[in-house]
Amino acid sequence: MNVELLTTLAVIHSLALMSPGPDFALTVKIATQQTRQVALTTALGISVGILILTSLSLTGVSLVIHSSLILYTLIQLIGASYLAWIGTHALKAVFTHFHATSSDHDKRPSCKPLSPFQGFRQGLLTNLLNPKALIFFITLFSTLITPSINIGTQLASVVLLFLLSLLWFSLLSLFLSKPHIQTTLQRITPFINLATGIIFIAIALGIIYEALIPILA
Repeated sequence: MNVELLTTLAVIHSLALMSPGPDFALTVKIATQQTRQVALTTALGISVGILILTSLSLTGVSLVIHSSLILYTLIQLIGASYLAWIGTHALKAVFTHFHATSSDHDKRPSCKPLSPFQGFRQGLLTNLLNPKALIFFITLFSTLITPSINIGTQLASVVLLFLLSLLWFSLLSLFLSKPHIQTTLQRITPFINLATGIIFIAIALGIIYEALIPILA
């Protein structure tokens, strides 16, 4: 087993996990507004999405998808639509909060509670339908996982990235869902939703722009 290669993958993936993006934004939003159980299932959903994408990249399926203009464009548009939907709902929550606050100081709109399955589904789809994540893993695996790498190292790389993802998002969820931290952060819930909405919609617009360039060129 190529330990040096696995270490390199671990470092690159860990840095990517900590960078701001849809997965990070969703985790912060869910962990500060939902129960710990929902936050953890969301973390699991994101990690399973990463497991699927890395498996597809390892088998070459992702490269086939990326090579097909029609198929990849379709995935881009579906992914962008979902991210925009999440972002729109986050912004809607902001407007609802400030409208209720301005009309009646005694009313504070509460976040709609999610079930663990709904949290898992949001985490899974947010990662799985993000074309940028697909490209990241295609690039990572095509560069580092060459045909000469033995099957044991290839399988270990997929499991490693899954476990690192689960560890990071679970720890983030556990920390942010602590009662005193959650109570503190809930005071700035509108700003968290605002940031989440802007991030998701900005990424969605960027994906749509990239998807339309080949068609309009």
